[in-house]
Amino acid sequence: MNNKIELEENGYSVLEYLYSDLEIDQILACIQSSEKKGNSFLKTKDLFAIRQLTNVIPELQDYLFNEKLNKLLSNAFDSPYFLTKAIYFDKPSESNWFVAYHQDLSISVDQKVDLEGYANWTFKKGQFGVQPPIRILKDSITIRIHLDKTDRNNGALKVIPKSHLKGILRSESINWNEETEFICEVDKGGAMLMKPLILHASNRTTNRKQRRVIHLEFCSHELAKPLNWLERINLKPAPNNVYN
Repeated sequence: MNNKIELEENGYSVLEYLYSDLEIDQILACIQSSEKKGNSFLKTKDLFAIRQLTNVIPELQDYLFNEKLNKLLSNAFDSPYFLTKAIYFDKPSESNWFVAYHQDLSISVDQKVDLEGYANWTFKKGQFGVQPPIRILKDSITIRIHLDKTDRNNGALKVIPKSHLKGILRSESINWNEETEFICEVDKGGAMLMKPLILHASNRTTNRKQRRVIHLEFCSHELAKPLNWLERINLKPAPNNVYN
């Protein structure tokens, strides 16, 4: 089964060898040499994160969007797409941080506006978040680039296959006795593709190994005016790609 079909049917897909060891080293060096200041940087004993990653470290784009990623994106979308969010996560080897099952329902936007279909507004670290119309979430794709080998012992994502097909789910409405969990283990340089509406979670780290991930979100939908995607970056499709 190819990655696009698997993503649409199951809500996730794991891809190996998206980046070489040299490319991973270049990505990490670029991140490590950046200044760690401002609201975009979050550091606790259990987590280090950089929000708006490609805005605060723009030179990282040249390393992230290699030929393989561009081709993957062009094959995944049937219409012109763009980057909507980029975050770097570093789960340290001693991390006790875990995330319970949830769906990714919020997008980052440039302002707060009263619009039909846009709900559950938030304002954190100087940026607005909102839950958009469900068609935007259904047509979005997340790609998680793994900078370390990640397995069940250092926070690999757990997912409930096909749960993205059930719309927006409330925890009290889920019958966990009927659901099957899958752990998405990914090698260094590989990637996990997922739909934002798939139920996903991660456990605490137990093997004292670091887990560093770059989380990228993409979409092809414009937002209702005057709202704009906060982190939007237009991307060039891979050569020879023809949209349907």
